[in-house]
Amino acid sequence: MAKSNSLILLVCSLASLVPISSAETCSNYSFPSNQVFHSCMDLPVLQASLHWNYSQLTTKAQIAYRATQIPIGWISWALNPLGRGMIGSQALLALRHANGSMIAYSTSITSYNPSMLPGELGIPVSDVSAEYVDQQMIIFGVLGPLGNRTSFNHVWQRGSTVSENIPQVHPLSGQNVESMGLINFLSS
Repeated sequence: MAKSNSLILLVCSLASLVPISSAETCSNYSFPSNQVFHSCMDLPVLQASLHWNYSQLTTKAQIAYRATQIPIGWISWALNPLGRGMIGSQALLALRHANGSMIAYSTSITSYNPSMLPGELGIPVSDVSAEYVDQQMIIFGVLGPLGNRTSFNHVWQRGSTVSENIPQVHPLSGQNVESMGLINFLSS
């Protein structure tokens, strides 16, 4: 009896060490702003997920990219209409401004040493904003019209350093170089 009580205590103790967010999937996440997304995918690395609504009529994708992040870090999600990987990506980026507010903007990734400054994208983008809630940064935006294309390579990223409101380089190994995949806005 003492062994079974000890085992139960051990299991309960170990279970308490598992973060609640690891049990949370994109399909059961409720946005604090009560926004509803009909499609989502849990991304395989960097504790992130992508949520979207796609309109076949307007060929626009309303997205929310969310990732676990420290308050002083940054996150980014991008479509790459030209290839696979970082170069050519059309990115949405979020960080906490030095004054404490969240800022979000678009930037094109044209090299392995991008400026990370706000800039125009080759893909129309609107309604870009960001929130920081429960140790997660969230980027919102509307992409499109995307024309007759619904499938894209996409990449996502996070870094832990911002200097003078400019994101600094992310780690160049591990999950940070594995954060790419394929998104089809018609899938759910």
